[in-house]
Amino acid sequence: MPRPPDPETSDAAAASFAPLRPRLLRVAYRMLGSISEAEDVVQDAYLRWHRADRTEVRDPAGFLTRTVTRLCLDVLKSARQRRETYVGPWLPEPIIAAEPEPDGDDITLTLMLALERLSPLERAAFLLHDVFGVGFDEIAATLGRDAAACRQLAARARAHVCAERPRYPVSAEQGQAMAAAFFQASRSGDLAALTSLLADEVEFVSDGGGKRPAAINPVRGSDRVARLLAGIARKMPAGASSLLAVQVIDGLPGFVSRESDGLIQTTALDIADGRIVAIYVVRNPDKLRHLTPAPPFAGLH
Repeated sequence: MPRPPDPETSDAAAASFAPLRPRLLRVAYRMLGSISEAEDVVQDAYLRWHRADRTEVRDPAGFLTRTVTRLCLDVLKSARQRRETYVGPWLPEPIIAAEPEPDGDDITLTLMLALERLSPLERAAFLLHDVFGVGFDEIAATLGRDAAACRQLAARARAHVCAERPRYPVSAEQGQAMAAAFFQASRSGDLAALTSLLADEVEFVSDGGGKRPAAINPVRGSDRVARLLAGIARKMPAGASSLLAVQVIDGLPGFVSRESDGLIQTTALDIADGRIVAIYVVRNPDKLRHLTPAPPFAGLH
């Protein structure tokens, strides 16, 4: 019969793990784009930490970051297969906050989508080095590659990702004002107001996951996007959509709303030169469970 766990050992493992948990969650979420999967990975890492001979671990943060990264690489293999059969565009599960994190990791939703186009190893090398400040020798030990190869992985990733970083970040005040104005214009169906807010090459991406109505493909161009939103507004009963909160969603200005079907959705806006260049709407209820009953979800901050 197996011995029951030693309460003192369990307490010690939990006490040493707890301060590292927020960082580990950020690493896992940035790797996976899924809060539920990130939490599962971090819980798995904790169980391994509990079983480990912790007296032999000189650097708990490094040990656990390596563990979480390797677990994420395993998850990504199956996640990529699932996303090949995903209905419509795939967007990360939204993390929302009342305002931008002043000491955050500078990863926005647009950058997370750029990370999706990288190989898992490129993604890991970039995030660990450029975002979380891990040295290349440590990354090499984590990924099972030499340091020079890890430098190349990070450099290739950086070349893809840097193009997605905003040159002129939007102030919190401007972002909130644009988000509120967009909500009003999109729900009223005011074509003129919508057109004034949208950049000529704006892109509209909605993720319903096949579980709620959403555009099956991205819609591009200010005229097409404005007419799409105006058409949706015409079909919606007056007052059926309500603004719950203007928030920061994965680093972008946006809002949480309750729609005519009674369910919530998030809308994030990528803004450049005073116009909206991309609109990201998450409607898949599986990706919004953490926002119920009330936003914001603060588990990663």
